[in-house]
Amino acid sequence: MAAPEAGRYGECGPRPPARLGARISQDPGTVLGAVGMMDLAYVCEWEKWPKSTYCPSVPLACAWSCRNLIAFTTDLRNDDQDLARMIHILDTEHPWDVHSISSEHSEVITCLEWDQSGSRLLSADADGQIKCWSMADHLANSWESSVGSLVEGDPIVALSWLHNGVKLALHVEKSGASSFGEKFSRVKFSPSLTLFGGKPMEGWIAVTVSGLVTVSLLKPSGQVLTSTESLCRLRGRVALADIAFTGGGNIVVATADGSSMSPVQFYKVCVSVVSEKCRIDTEILPSLFMRCTTDVNRKDKFPAITHLKFLARDMSEQVLLCASSQTSSLVECWSLRKEGLPVNNIFQQISPVVGDKQPMILKWRILSATNDLDRVSAVALPKLPISLTNTDLKVASDTQFYPGLGLALAFHDGSVHIVHRLSLQTMAVFYSSAAPRSLDEPAIKRPRTTGPAVHFKAMQLSWTSLALVGIDNHGKLSMLRISPSLGHPLEAKLALQHLLFLLEYCMVTGYDWWDILLHVQPGMVQSLVEKLHEEYMRQKPALQQVLSTRILAMKASLCKLSPCTVTRVCDYHTKLFLMAISSTLKSLLRPHFLNTPDKSPGDRLAEICAKITDVDIDKVMINLKTEEFVLDMNTLQALQQLLQWVGDFVLYLLASLPNQGSPLRPGHSFLRDGTSLGMLRELMVVIRIWGLLKPSCLPVYTATSDTQDSMSLLFRLLTKLWICCRDEGPASEPDEALVDECCLLPSQLLVPSLDWLPASDSLVSRLQPKQPLRLFFGRAPPLPGSATTLQLDGLARAPGQPKIDHLRRLHLGAYPTEECKACTRCGCVTMLNSPNETTAVKQWEQRWIKNCLCGGLWRRVPLSYS
Repeated sequence: MAAPEAGRYGECGPRPPARLGARISQDPGTVLGAVGMMDLAYVCEWEKWPKSTYCPSVPLACAWSCRNLIAFTTDLRNDDQDLARMIHILDTEHPWDVHSISSEHSEVITCLEWDQSGSRLLSADADGQIKCWSMADHLANSWESSVGSLVEGDPIVALSWLHNGVKLALHVEKSGASSFGEKFSRVKFSPSLTLFGGKPMEGWIAVTVSGLVTVSLLKPSGQVLTSTESLCRLRGRVALADIAFTGGGNIVVATADGSSMSPVQFYKVCVSVVSEKCRIDTEILPSLFMRCTTDVNRKDKFPAITHLKFLARDMSEQVLLCASSQTSSLVECWSLRKEGLPVNNIFQQISPVVGDKQPMILKWRILSATNDLDRVSAVALPKLPISLTNTDLKVASDTQFYPGLGLALAFHDGSVHIVHRLSLQTMAVFYSSAAPRSLDEPAIKRPRTTGPAVHFKAMQLSWTSLALVGIDNHGKLSMLRISPSLGHPLEAKLALQHLLFLLEYCMVTGYDWWDILLHVQPGMVQSLVEKLHEEYMRQKPALQQVLSTRILAMKASLCKLSPCTVTRVCDYHTKLFLMAISSTLKSLLRPHFLNTPDKSPGDRLAEICAKITDVDIDKVMINLKTEEFVLDMNTLQALQQLLQWVGDFVLYLLASLPNQGSPLRPGHSFLRDGTSLGMLRELMVVIRIWGLLKPSCLPVYTATSDTQDSMSLLFRLLTKLWICCRDEGPASEPDEALVDECCLLPSQLLVPSLDWLPASDSLVSRLQPKQPLRLFFGRAPPLPGSATTLQLDGLARAPGQPKIDHLRRLHLGAYPTEECKACTRCGCVTMLNSPNETTAVKQWEQRWIKNCLCGGLWRRVPLSYS
């Protein structure tokens, strides 16, 4: 494999002007080495298209969803395929598994936009066609388009989903507070359009090059209601546009004709539905001229406006403008403010202005501007809704270390600057000082060669602003880390505090946290898991119940990053599975009399099992109303595989009790977890009752004695172990008699070898050394042959060993013939189609139709998955 050209990634290119910010050292090596603000994580490239297929004139589009899915276009062409009209979607954890959509756009794609849930994508082209893409079968690598709209022959220059009214603000100054309600607050924000009852109506808005605004509404019936209106009476060419939303439910559109000598126009757009028709009303707002055009010395230096962006989709009061020439650029940040209108003395005498009665007007005021820069090639804005108590520049400068306050500027010399979104002061710079290495290639020093500078034509910041993706003019995708402590030395305590705060934010919002894991070093894992648990336990019980599965999934993904905690990954996923089985089986129970008040059968089961500490399962069972446990025989038989897993796991835990001193054994944490042991105890009682109705649904054990009552034996030992740790205080040590009995278990029952999660092909754990990896689209990298997870007891899998469906607990054989899907986050594998039509099994499978039990997205995998 040939080494990549040094000019692309390998060597430092021309140094950008130091005038951008005083915090950046004059020596690029000093910035990257001492502070470590930005570095390259990996690069993924196409391997079958030569350089002659690049089309530099083709604009690129890129979008990053809150689920860490990236959609992008490329400017690659060849004789039989036109990639410039294709959309590529990938998961950041598996960038090589790219799904390329033949979009059927007749012209070049100009805009890509994810919805607020990160599950649907809008694409628009230069012919006025807009398409809405959604996942086919809820798979991240399978997409289809069923709806769209068209403004024929009118290129789309700006595109956005209508706002759904949900906005959660982060209060940086309260990051040390104990309650999540103080750290993250719901902002009063009205949807762009509401249905009956206040439910937000879904749809999108777009601006065309001829000055039209088009709105498409998705009706609950599936129909699309589209309307088009002119932004103003005198229509003109719109070369650039952007869309933002106000808290009152209105939409603000900013437009420019491309000339810096022309004003930047702003319009208020109101959308409503009247008589089953979409109505659009527009109103002209104050406009502005760029400051550089009023400077006599630079009046003609920057003839074109090349970038026009609101600082955030829900921040219509602040806008970023970039004017450029062929070789240089200038960036300005403007803010819309209310100012009092001075009243002439003559009118003051007629009608004196008192207090709040003074007339107010809206005026654009410049906040900051840069000096002359190298030509800007792309701009990326933060998505993190940070709430500051004061937006004054001095206050903003004091808090500028927080990543959500920075926006990214890419230059034609190949560098990337992170600048403060208000003061435009440089906070970090990336100079491409390290070349990427292949996964199977040692990190050796490569010779320096000369080559043309490669720059980003499109880029996007992640939803926590800790990562940046860029698509360069050679079609390659680069993933950059952005330090959580921008503008300050990288102190471990400060970085840990920021990572914890952002993990909590993702826990509350449900956003994916892959970009946060990029910054977690093995030594941080233990502290982060402990602090995350402490903050979780401080919340109200109702909130804890809502977040119970998310925190387990978050802990599991963190523990993957350290060899010392990797076995806990199995424990956390097993606990997720156990909680899911417990809630599903309890939901099948029905009260014998419909008018039974108070508690459900599942709640009574938990209460009785917690109260009665008898080790005899039959004595516990007689205290329950067995008529509430009656189910259809076919249902019980269909649940056998799940019941078998419960029985096998109880046997495995008890057999591993004598080895409890070894934390490298999966299941170790369960031996001191009174809640999980109590849950297993309840399930054993339920299984015992169901076994009386249909014996064939009971777990099957291989016993050395035909008279051995395996269920009674396991329940007795499980109860003794549960009694040791059921109280909230520190767990007491199990007595020697219990340990001795557990030592005899392997001689009484055949202990099964549980099939834990497969060896993950995740990328984030291999990015820890901060040495960039070189990947290729369409080619999966080899799994690490000496990974810690493959050497641990219970985790190894020999080649050709039978595989299992991790959710249905069905054996698939050594070479599965059924199509399967795998979780993008934890690697859990399950069949794509259900082999069972029983209602109870469908209820179980319906829980995982959209997401894995850890919350990750599904992706289709080949039949020969590992």
